[in-house]
Amino acid sequence: MKTPPGASSRARCSRELRSFCAFSCPRAMMPTCIAWFPVKQHPSGKQDLMPGRDPPSTLTMQVLLLTSAEDLDCAPGFQQKVFHINQPAQFIEDQVILNLTFSDCKGNNKLHYEVSSPYFKVNNDGSLVALKNITAVGKTLFIHARTPHAEDMAELVIVGGKDIQGSLQDIFKFARTSPVPRQKRSIVVSPILIPENQRQPFPRDVGKVVDSDRPEGSKFRLTGKGVDQEPKGIFRINENTGSVSVTRTLDREMIATYQLFVETTDVNGKTLEGPVPLEVIVIDQNDNRPIFREGPYIGHVMEGSPTGTTVMRMTAFDADDPATDNALLRYNIRQQTPDKPSPNMFYIDPEKGDIVTVVSPALLDRETLENPKYELIIEAQDMAGLDVGLTGTATATIMIDDKNDHSPKFTRKEFQATVEEGVVGVIVNLTVEDKDDPSTGAWRAAYTIINGNPGQSFEIHTNPQTNEGMLSVVKPLDYEISAFHTLLIKVENEDPLVPDVSYGPSSTATVHITVLDVNEGPVFYPDPMTVTRQENISVGSVLLTVNATDPDSLQHQTIRYSVYKDPAGWLNINPINGTVDTTAVLDRESPFVHNSVYTALFLAIDSGNPPATGTGTLLITLEDVNDNAPFIYPTVAEVCDDAKNLSVVILGASDKDLHPNTDPFKFEIHKQAVPDKVWKVSKINNTHALVSLLQNLNKANYHLPIMVTDSGKPPMTNITDLRVQVCSCKNSKVDCNAAGALHFSVTSVLLMSLFSLACL
Repeated sequence: MKTPPGASSRARCSRELRSFCAFSCPRAMMPTCIAWFPVKQHPSGKQDLMPGRDPPSTLTMQVLLLTSAEDLDCAPGFQQKVFHINQPAQFIEDQVILNLTFSDCKGNNKLHYEVSSPYFKVNNDGSLVALKNITAVGKTLFIHARTPHAEDMAELVIVGGKDIQGSLQDIFKFARTSPVPRQKRSIVVSPILIPENQRQPFPRDVGKVVDSDRPEGSKFRLTGKGVDQEPKGIFRINENTGSVSVTRTLDREMIATYQLFVETTDVNGKTLEGPVPLEVIVIDQNDNRPIFREGPYIGHVMEGSPTGTTVMRMTAFDADDPATDNALLRYNIRQQTPDKPSPNMFYIDPEKGDIVTVVSPALLDRETLENPKYELIIEAQDMAGLDVGLTGTATATIMIDDKNDHSPKFTRKEFQATVEEGVVGVIVNLTVEDKDDPSTGAWRAAYTIINGNPGQSFEIHTNPQTNEGMLSVVKPLDYEISAFHTLLIKVENEDPLVPDVSYGPSSTATVHITVLDVNEGPVFYPDPMTVTRQENISVGSVLLTVNATDPDSLQHQTIRYSVYKDPAGWLNINPINGTVDTTAVLDRESPFVHNSVYTALFLAIDSGNPPATGTGTLLITLEDVNDNAPFIYPTVAEVCDDAKNLSVVILGASDKDLHPNTDPFKFEIHKQAVPDKVWKVSKINNTHALVSLLQNLNKANYHLPIMVTDSGKPPMTNITDLRVQVCSCKNSKVDCNAAGALHFSVTSVLLMSLFSLACL
């Protein structure tokens, strides 16, 4: 491009354009030419430079022209790196916006262009055109050119453009309107922009550091994360020329920016100037598909919901730069299953991902739908939904939930049931119909008996599997009292009905119950029967006459009696009149008597066909008679022949009878058999006495007859021999061999007797 007339070839960078100079010039303070030129765009694609004139009405652009004396040398990259154009009313499809000139100084073999906006492209001849008619694209476009030998970035500033999401001016943090502060440094650095996912060959130059005042023999040094800090070795600098190169492919999703530092050093490595920060910005490419990470996605909507009801929200994630269109997602529904009653039952907000209903409430009737479950294939596409965007899909399941808009109805107005008297249990199942969802309370039925059950003989419960009403008899019915019953039953749902639906006549039904007469067994009255008698009454004594009646009063049947259970075999019953008498002596002390009560069972059998039987219980309370003599314990004792303590044994007495036929007991020595001067019996209490010697006896066995008498009237007496062994006791050894070899010391016997006495 020629230098426009009137422009000074030695003009220096103005303060207003210092940042652009630093971006474009090899040296910050080298002579440059800066001028603003209106440029007219011809249909042929040529550009006419018109210095000092206003832009024409056709598409115009402001061009910032940077030239230098070094341009005569071939420098790889764009000849012009920054362009300005006015925001037009509309970018016209295929109309040339500007022409770009890029050279890799080796013939531009395999030259490839990339534009930061998907709405533009660069043709092979370097012309930038729009892919379709479009108005707003933001304030900045970046054009990236590369060949196997070189690559560079150009910037197009749209004057008057509006910020939109994904503005690369914000992404790359370029403030072109602000000068780069120099602070009197001679090292000049500009941010380096590198697209991610670059291909071989590596290393490749990506930028250059300039030091206009670098002393002879000094070197550039690069440090920071990506150089000498992990991840190491990504960037390096030519210590002589200042060229910065990248050694491998970058991934913006791993690291978006690198903060490096440049300094100059002498031959000994001592820092001369710097460090100066150098920012490397990784330009995002659309290399990540949107993904749905929060599944499964299940939504619910009530049947009959108004059009536009929000069901659920679908949100996808894109790992690309959220400030670019690479991560600007748009949603749409790719498929709906089933596709009835409408193939478009739902709509998804393309930006928010909200799924809403779009059909009328009448079409959202769960009871008329072929399937109340819909599956939607949701697609998320980046690049704002353009065809060039990457896509990801997920399945959204939408359930049409039931509301109680149908009342349960009995399948019949009247039901019949038959039950035998005396029987309990389910007698009939009442069936209902309900169109609501069987898994909800809008379908589950609740039954109530509202009439005909004054005695609470009936109950009704819901079968949870079939929803039927199970009518049961819980108190046995009596045919003789009532042979027929009529119940009025209503059915409702567990959940309340919606306001515009009510329970009708079909929600009530009548049940007619017929009670069948059966031959019931006779009933004893009273039951149990009780009688009190003294034990030992004479055989043949009459105890009582039992009474049993037949509930089947209309059948006029006769009753016969028999003994069912008589454990001791003491009783007899007259089969005709039910008189019970004794066949043996009643003994209160018998093992068949418990707590003085003897229990017997009798049968009453009617004359029906087949006969029915009733059972009655007789409880006989036996009063005690003094018919048991008392007995003593123990019956053996032991004493030393030289004992100083002449006590022999403590005797206890017991009696099977009850008080007052038991204690106090009277203990005596049978006088007729034993001399009075040897033994003595002394009373301790009502049930115990002490036997002692009046003098020591020789070693031998002695039999002492003890007579014990109870307090009954008349009293009963028992005589029991107490065997006393007199033993030889020498040196704590007891020898009773000569006395019958019983090895019990007197002391032991006394201790045992005292312990027994203490327990009373």
